[in-house]
Amino acid sequence: MRVSVLASSSSGNATYIETPQHKVIVDAGFSGKKMAELMASIGRDLKDVDSLFITHEHSDHVAGVGVLARRYPNLNIYANKGTFTHLPKSVGKLPYDRLHIFESGKTMDMGDLDVESFAVSHDAAEPQFYQFHHDDHAFTILTDTGYVSDRLAGIIRDSDAYIMEANHDLEMLREGPYPWSLKQRILGDYGHLSNADGANALLDVIGPRTKRVYLGHRSAHNNTKPLAHLTVADMLKREGLGVDHDFQLLDTERQSAEPLFLV
Repeated sequence: MRVSVLASSSSGNATYIETPQHKVIVDAGFSGKKMAELMASIGRDLKDVDSLFITHEHSDHVAGVGVLARRYPNLNIYANKGTFTHLPKSVGKLPYDRLHIFESGKTMDMGDLDVESFAVSHDAAEPQFYQFHHDDHAFTILTDTGYVSDRLAGIIRDSDAYIMEANHDLEMLREGPYPWSLKQRILGDYGHLSNADGANALLDVIGPRTKRVYLGHRSAHNNTKPLAHLTVADMLKREGLGVDHDFQLLDTERQSAEPLFLV
């Protein structure tokens, strides 16, 4: 299984995953043109993608869904009923015969790829994220959640690789320009994980198999890449985890893709 974080931030999110039998994308939070550019930058073409998994209906995850669905006739789209029902009108008309209900807490067998869905706590209709399994290896995406429960940590523990949310720095958010109501939303149980929250979640889930951790969904206004990385690295190191020894701690970019890596 090979993976590329195509881009991840509060402005747009997309991840590419391939196995010998499948080429899939999780979320399409950019225009169709930008999605094609991101794929081309890693030597891949959207016309070869067979599946698109949607996590929830917010625009930074679905901006390009409609364009991709209409432009690429081989693309099947998976989401739960709540997400499909609440997709914004800007997505436009979707091909009904290629929409597939995939509810939270289920695992889909796709041959050489098993996709496990799990619910998260976020202010969307029915948000869910995914863990991908291939040849006894696992890759997990977890962003857009206000907290990580013990139950959820148990589901995703000891993946080979993660994208973990490190959305904001608490002080930058509290002192920043957002109205108080938006700050409360981000800080609440249906908001986003701070740098420290993301680190605490990683302390619960990193295991002996874990080799890569990408920090994702970084806010443009309430965080910086160096601050997110330093906060998470320091917290993990204080608890004795072998950052950049036992596993790599990596950053993601807002508009450019990370190189493909083998899970």
